[in-house]
Amino acid sequence: MFEFTEGQVPVLVSFPHSGTWIPSDMIQHLTEQGKSVPDTDWFLPQLYDLPNVARCSRIVATFSRYVIDVNRPPDGSNLYPGKPTPELCPSTTFQGEPIYKADGPTPSQVQQRLQDYWLPYHDKIAAELDRMKRHFGYALLYDAHSILSEVPRLFEGRLPDLNVGTAAGNSCDASLTAKVGDRLARNSTSYVINGRFIGGYITRHYGRPAENIDAIQMEMAQCIYMDEATGLWDDEKAKSTQAILAGLFDLLIDHANERAGAK
Repeated sequence: MFEFTEGQVPVLVSFPHSGTWIPSDMIQHLTEQGKSVPDTDWFLPQLYDLPNVARCSRIVATFSRYVIDVNRPPDGSNLYPGKPTPELCPSTTFQGEPIYKADGPTPSQVQQRLQDYWLPYHDKIAAELDRMKRHFGYALLYDAHSILSEVPRLFEGRLPDLNVGTAAGNSCDASLTAKVGDRLARNSTSYVINGRFIGGYITRHYGRPAENIDAIQMEMAQCIYMDEATGLWDDEKAKSTQAILAGLFDLLIDHANERAGAK
């Protein structure tokens, strides 16, 4: 249900939406659009396949967000009140198309998916952050996402290329947020901090700066590393974006090691 690799530095990278697997007892109830899982965070583990990121711990969900969205609260509450937000067990795509041929999962099925998929993913995050805190005295969680640059149902216009979320400043120390902003300002890509995306459940739940756990979400516009029209990887775009990510992770790892060394 997920792949995990323990790293050597106090940084955990989470990929909650890059999986595409759907269990057979569910897939038979899906529309053709649902089966194609269009809202996947395509190619992200590949994009982050960098030498410095390899030093970090990594957790990668292998199941689709259509099974259950591990970046949503377990009670299904809306993270962005007043705005469309994907459900815990989505019934429509980001474009508003039905995922199921008929009705979606029953309440009992949702509870079973919570037990089978949602809880194990979060139990592992919690355990790894606890290990880092015990071993290093500090932990940094980086939640990696991507999305089409334009999704009219969810937001107006085109997204900035890089969208950093820190739960409006609550999940990450202000000094680290400032460092990230300074680093991203050096690049030609557009970026915003706490714009349309301020972080989902993972960022908001685990980020506790007062307890030496910082959490950052990165929501990336897919047009900066792939062809959104064809859904194909774009080598030239990806290499440019990987250079930005390499510089960002140099900063994050240095910051995490400094915080760990100060404990």
